[in-house]
Amino acid sequence: MPRNRVVLGLQWGDEGKGKVIDLLAADADLVVRCQGGANAGHTVVVGGKKTVLHLLPSGVLNPNARCIIGHGVVLDPIALCHELDELLAGGSDVAPRLVVADRAHLVLPSHPHLDRAQEAAKGAGKVGTTLRGIGPCYTDKAARTGVRAGELCDLKACEARVREHIVRSNVYAKALGAEPLDVDAAMAAWLPSAMRIAPLVSDSIRVLHEAMAGGKSFLFEGAQGAQLDLDVGTYPYVTSSNTGIGGILTGSGLSHKQLGQVIGVVKAYTTRVGSGPFTAELTDARGEALRQRGREFGATTGRPRRCGWLDLVIVGYACRLNGVDAIALTKLDILDGERELPVCTGYRLDGQVLDGPPAKIEDLARVEPIYQTLPGWDKPSTGARTFDALPKQAQDYIRFIEQRIGVPVKWIGTGAARDEIVVR
Repeated sequence: MPRNRVVLGLQWGDEGKGKVIDLLAADADLVVRCQGGANAGHTVVVGGKKTVLHLLPSGVLNPNARCIIGHGVVLDPIALCHELDELLAGGSDVAPRLVVADRAHLVLPSHPHLDRAQEAAKGAGKVGTTLRGIGPCYTDKAARTGVRAGELCDLKACEARVREHIVRSNVYAKALGAEPLDVDAAMAAWLPSAMRIAPLVSDSIRVLHEAMAGGKSFLFEGAQGAQLDLDVGTYPYVTSSNTGIGGILTGSGLSHKQLGQVIGVVKAYTTRVGSGPFTAELTDARGEALRQRGREFGATTGRPRRCGWLDLVIVGYACRLNGVDAIALTKLDILDGERELPVCTGYRLDGQVLDGPPAKIEDLARVEPIYQTLPGWDKPSTGARTFDALPKQAQDYIRFIEQRIGVPVKWIGTGAARDEIVVR
């Protein structure tokens, strides 16, 4: 078994990374979240109990693992405290084994406010963000005007900077047609959570390198999915961070030599939340049936997810970009009962067949999917624990995926629970 592993989503997020991470975290000494913010939603089901995590690493349910929120994450103190309280109410006190990177940027009260104002101003052209302030926080990071977690060590100076930021952002919000934030009320809501997480802030880079030198094992967690990557995703309908292997590197502080095996998580069909082209989308009754069977509603927003057939064009593209060594295929059981399963194996644009998505969003919106249809299966795959226990057509479906993308499928999800999985 590899000492270190990276788990990445290869579609538009919501692939089921939480379950895979939870399973693999049992063998990890440290679990590290490297990018994104409270816009992520990772669901883990253990013993029939569902836990939804947004900022904490999904491997946090391993009571022996040290949890790191890396400097590539944009951290909302209120959201983090809410998660800590939920876990504490369930009997798990995570704070003693949690490290918050001192270089991580803080989501300030003005960031969600600006997020809402910007989306409203875009009208029909909105991106479809979670309105958690992630984009505006990353904007401040790039503009070198952000506030970092390490600044909480001097709370008085930090409070002054946050107040100044709210006043400045109110000018922008007003220009977009939004009402300004009440500075005092915003600070009263934000400051207690910021004070609470201050003792958790540390030099995460030093912590990680010391653990690596000590021979500890790592699990690095990606948030969102490869098609939402700021640089190589379906821009501009993307998130504000690098969701692939690059985000793991820049958001953790370790080198590429230390990451280990790269595992890509792929849903057995495709979903997307928010706006943007979706080549294999189903907008008919079959798409709605997939949504209902798969309970495809956002863990963060509750929004219904758009559903479609498996798109191996985007999966293969993500595998190439991220050096994926193995696939974890999730939600195979949701396809039980389908008579036939079209799989998108190529895009056609102006008579040319493409094996990857075009860069221009206008071109991506025009591509025609090329499908290869495979037989479905009547016997249930639900709860299967071995590959041989799967229906033959389900086995053929998995082999087809492996053959098309050239990466082995090592894990196969056959239900929501932790133990409903096939390990090959």
